[in-house]
Amino acid sequence: MSARPLHVAVIGAGPAGIYAADILSKSELDVRIDLFERLPAPYGLVRYGVAPDHPRIKQIITALYRILQRGDIQLIANVEVGKDITVPELQERYDAIILATGSDRDAPLNIPGVDLPQSFGAADFVAWYDGHPDYPRTWPLEAKEIAVLGVGNVALDVARVLAKHPEDILTTEVPANVYEGLKHSPVTDVHVFGRRGPAQVKFTPLELRELGEVPDVDVIVYEEDFDYDEGSQAAIKASNQTKMVVKTLTNYAMVPPEEHTASRRIHIHMFHSPAEILADENGNVRALKTERTELDGTGNVKGTGEFVETPVQAVYRAIGYFSSPVEGLPFDNKRGVIPSVFGRVTDEKGNVMNGLYATGWVRRGPVGLIGSTKSDAAETISKLVEDAQAGRLAATTDQVGHQATLDLLDSRGTKYTTWHGWELLDAYERKLGEEFGELPEGRGMRERVKVVSRKAMTAISRGEEVPEDLIGADGE
Repeated sequence: MSARPLHVAVIGAGPAGIYAADILSKSELDVRIDLFERLPAPYGLVRYGVAPDHPRIKQIITALYRILQRGDIQLIANVEVGKDITVPELQERYDAIILATGSDRDAPLNIPGVDLPQSFGAADFVAWYDGHPDYPRTWPLEAKEIAVLGVGNVALDVARVLAKHPEDILTTEVPANVYEGLKHSPVTDVHVFGRRGPAQVKFTPLELRELGEVPDVDVIVYEEDFDYDEGSQAAIKASNQTKMVVKTLTNYAMVPPEEHTASRRIHIHMFHSPAEILADENGNVRALKTERTELDGTGNVKGTGEFVETPVQAVYRAIGYFSSPVEGLPFDNKRGVIPSVFGRVTDEKGNVMNGLYATGWVRRGPVGLIGSTKSDAAETISKLVEDAQAGRLAATTDQVGHQATLDLLDSRGTKYTTWHGWELLDAYERKLGEEFGELPEGRGMRERVKVVSRKAMTAISRGEEVPEDLIGADGE
């Protein structure tokens, strides 16, 4: 091995990238790590993929903050790999590259009507209400009745944000433009649809229980949607989490109809497989057509041939996330991942590409929580360490590492930001929260208000003056 330190670029400053960088920094290697992020702010889906009214999940940011605050991992943000700097240019300057770009798109759903104007991907909606700088500032919230397809936590988040009275979300970091949009929504009913039964839904017990605590929102579950086969019973017996989810759904179903007095309702429908999104004569969404399903004995379902139409004026697809390709690297379009073997990236023929690694959702797909992300990162880093110790890693030029990369970005006029820049932006958002003042009805203070405009985020992070019209709802 060379006498100089190993230089490694990690692409993506979400949990997967930060945990990989942290594990690598604590390995036996003498290593220098640069963490690249295409947005001006770190933390990935923890900042831009978690509903703002979930402060406990947001606490993950505290752990990630402590890792980056140490200073041994250098953040280079507002830099998109494949656009501002290419993979070959990184390979010239780094001995190894770890891809941790996550999953940022909606998984496809191929049913008739999916392209109607009021059919939305949940990932896009989540990005909007989380103030993602690359998404529009407005959202068409015009439907009274809405369908949400999917029975995971993202579906619950979408349903809750749509149904919740906006005053009850104001204690969070929700951007001003999002609050204004939600305030004018005419929604009364949100219908959540899942193909299978109560023993197969992917909600976590806590998220499902908290749904029943939203002020002036009733949760309605239907008795006819309960059925259990041998596979379902085995799933309940094997998992306390499944047992708690089934119990919570049962409790919702036992509430008498006369006790449903709230002005807004979330309906959870099980054993409904989306078949078609129906349009009216003007080409707008008028209903969701679903096929009733039944258990087949294994916990899976089959169609019954019975179809149901539920009147809705908008449909949100929350059936899973999908990764985006990185220019210059192989991509499995069917699975939505960068192909790899134990974290080592492979080409189209399955051959290992030296010095390239993947971790997190872009490696294994959008499954698992933080624990899975940590173990995934540990496996990937173990392979990188193994390759480094075997002498298989080397940059392709002598101009390696952090300063060589910044010199290249400076020569192109790239407005990259740093960890110090994030601390400036973090403080700015907290100050906006303080300036908002006391909330009505004893709701307390706001912790922060997100800056939404990329130009404003970049200017604040670089210590530049920010035009007032860039702060708030208008964006770019």
